[in-house]
Amino acid sequence: MGVGRSYSVALLGLNGYIVEVEADIGQTLPNFVILGLPDASLNEAKERIRSAAQNSGIPLSRRKITANLIPASLPKRGSGFDLAITMAVLRAAGDIRSTEDTVFVAELGLDGRLRPVRGILPAVMAAVQAGHDEIVVAQANVAEAELVPGAVVRGYKTLARLAFDFGADPQDLALDYDPADSDVAGDGDIGAVLAPDLCDVSGQGDARRALEVAAAGAHHVLLCGPPGAGKTMLAERLPGLLPDLGDQEAMEVTAIHSLSAVHVDSVRLLRRPPFENPHHSATAAAIIGGGSGLPRPGAASRAHRGVLFLDEAPEYERRVLDALRQPLESGELVIHRSAGTAAYPARFQLVLAANPCPCGKAAGKGVDCTCTPVMRRRYFGRMSGPLLDRVDIQLQVERVSLADFGQSGAEEDTATVARRVHAARSRQRERLGRYGMETNSQVPGRVLRGELRLPSATTKILDTSLERGILTARGYDRVLRLAWTLADLGHRDQPHSDDIGQALGLRQAVAAA
Repeated sequence: MGVGRSYSVALLGLNGYIVEVEADIGQTLPNFVILGLPDASLNEAKERIRSAAQNSGIPLSRRKITANLIPASLPKRGSGFDLAITMAVLRAAGDIRSTEDTVFVAELGLDGRLRPVRGILPAVMAAVQAGHDEIVVAQANVAEAELVPGAVVRGYKTLARLAFDFGADPQDLALDYDPADSDVAGDGDIGAVLAPDLCDVSGQGDARRALEVAAAGAHHVLLCGPPGAGKTMLAERLPGLLPDLGDQEAMEVTAIHSLSAVHVDSVRLLRRPPFENPHHSATAAAIIGGGSGLPRPGAASRAHRGVLFLDEAPEYERRVLDALRQPLESGELVIHRSAGTAAYPARFQLVLAANPCPCGKAAGKGVDCTCTPVMRRRYFGRMSGPLLDRVDIQLQVERVSLADFGQSGAEEDTATVARRVHAARSRQRERLGRYGMETNSQVPGRVLRGELRLPSATTKILDTSLERGILTARGYDRVLRLAWTLADLGHRDQPHSDDIGQALGLRQAVAAA
């Protein structure tokens, strides 16, 4: 008996690495050993594999089986290695022909069926990039795996059928066993729930305008106002204003959601920007990512290319909010743990919603507010200055008046505003394409004060604010970005002084309230 070989994929974050699986059948007493830094779920594969092979009609050898996962220094996690180990062992025993360069990624059930696993999309992407085009997955993962260009995907329901196609003797195989199709993910339209429409928001002309500007330039937003003013309604309607994701963006977003999905059913290509709304009791690991062992993506990464909405922002732990400062600048989260380092993309639009004080009644004249000035400062101060300095639009949302609340059908719907947003984004891509950027929020200060520099007469009010210490250097650049977005919405080639004034007003609306 020789050494059997097959291939699988180990994921560290969104990065995948080809793992060569070696299997050797010794001449000693029965035993099954898996080498190569397996985790607990992978160590349990020994019993799953034996039962699955027995019930499929191709029982494993009763001698000592040693499976080695190469590179041995790379941590291996999860049940996705079950099938690759099984095929290597069957090859070592001479029960099947060579699997050559085929990559196997699937979990095995005790009855011999192939079950889907998480992270199929990034795993198949890594395999194709490494030159392994032939991929075998569970039938329920086929649609997701086929999203990767260049992948030749084969899906199977049972180990017996797979072994037959690789040359196993059909006489004893359980080829008649056919699991019900209910185990396979359906083709229903994921996320087909009716999207919230902007016309549902009564009044709030300033807030609606700010939301349009935020969508057009991918700017971060802080909405501050009393309970019931419509902050949450506005935030929930921001994704509807954003354009569909391009091919590369859709692949990035789908890969993240494939890796973090609770259910491992097949995932379709996600074309709409995601929306994440974690509860204010969420931990840093839930928002940023982490957990025991190798870190997993958090809400910030799941919101990549979409919107991360933090309602009741001052109720979050301050260290959780401050942890968002780095991805707001870099668009990436690098999480270090003892078991390894994982990097996840996290280029999202941050929307913060906050009450003006703990009781929420300090808006307007604030005569009903029972909070002391110290309580108000302490409450709002939970959002640190460095974090707020990275938020472009800071808007005071007032209560809706009776006149606005009574109007019906007078507000623009999402589709109308989205068309203006799409036109503004097209102007940005045309102007910024030579820099490798798509939106105004990505433009660095060296470009804003270099090739896109505005006349001093236009930026006079902005220069004065910087000299007086009202704005930081970062705030100066962010106001310029807002001004360019206002100009794009107005179909102007560059911002005017009025655009600078409006942008400065959007930036300082909360401070002035």
